[in-house]
Amino acid sequence: MSGFSQKQYERRVLVAMAVYSGFMLLVWPLVRTATSVPLKVLLALAPVVPMCYVIGLLARRIRASDELEQRTHLIALGVATAVIGALSLLGGFLSIAGVLKLDGSVLIWVFPVMMLTYGVARWQVSRRYGADVSCDSEASIPAYLRFLIAGVVLLIVAWLSRASLDEMRLGFLCAMGAIFAMAGLALGIARWYRRRQRDE
Repeated sequence: MSGFSQKQYERRVLVAMAVYSGFMLLVWPLVRTATSVPLKVLLALAPVVPMCYVIGLLARRIRASDELEQRTHLIALGVATAVIGALSLLGGFLSIAGVLKLDGSVLIWVFPVMMLTYGVARWQVSRRYGADVSCDSEASIPAYLRFLIAGVVLLIVAWLSRASLDEMRLGFLCAMGAIFAMAGLALGIARWYRRRQRDE
């Protein structure tokens, strides 16, 4: 990946996600108390800026990849788009039928679910092609550490915003944080076990 390494990409994404988390913890709660409409719009859209930056980083990463990597990225993005489209259609019909009560707040989960689906799909496609998930995996952050960091961040966000969240959203954040943290621990243990077997 010439000009834009996996390590640079991951570092920038982590910084952008930290900024996003800061906006969600410090700026987003002010939206409800703001009286001015322009201020309310500015506060509401502040977390979108780091997310747009992450989308730009992803586009730059795909552009800087070789043809095989571009193929895996684009297949994964296609799968993620199809999954999100199908879930949106399903949710829309169930909402119209009165089976589910969905409001506009459900839209905030579209991007995270799409990125999660994209990550899983890319991992599967890369394995099928026999390729590594990153071009310079030795320099990148190990997968177990990524999952652990994501889990810990979600649990911290849940803890810090527990007073302002309803039970469903708080439970969802806690469950997602615990799932990511446990996945990170499982991947870390598996990695340690593989290294130990290799050394013997």
